[in-house]
Amino acid sequence: QLQLVESGGGLVQPGGSLRLSCAASGVTFNYYTIGWFRQVPGKESEGVSCIRSSGVSTNYTDSAKGRFTIFRDNAKNMVYLQMNSLNSEDTAVYYCAADATYANNCLEGEYDYWGQGTQVTVSS
Repeated sequence: QLQLVESGGGLVQPGGSLRLSCAASGVTFNYYTIGWFRQVPGKESEGVSCIRSSGVSTNYTDSAKGRFTIFRDNAKNMVYLQMNSLNSEDTAVYYCAADATYANNCLEGEYDYWGQGTQVTVSS
């Protein structure tokens, strides 16, 4: 059983930056694609970014391209999401999730393991 714990959320001003962390434990982390998703109350969950087990292949939703960077450290069982140039539309609860399958677009994978989420609020 894989456990995921997010951290790094908080309140940031528009234009600011945050780095979210996802810590994994329980089973071999290296085999999993890890995705970051976000959800706003009343809206569907949105896939933000994902990274395959090797750390080489990544994908981003259009609104995150050029502003967010996903990377992982398999030796530490960690995945990070560096978020720059944040705006109010990035306000959401952010979740990391793990997928043991393969999807051409890793944002559309089968994510079976989820963390508890971390709140990101972008406001002046």
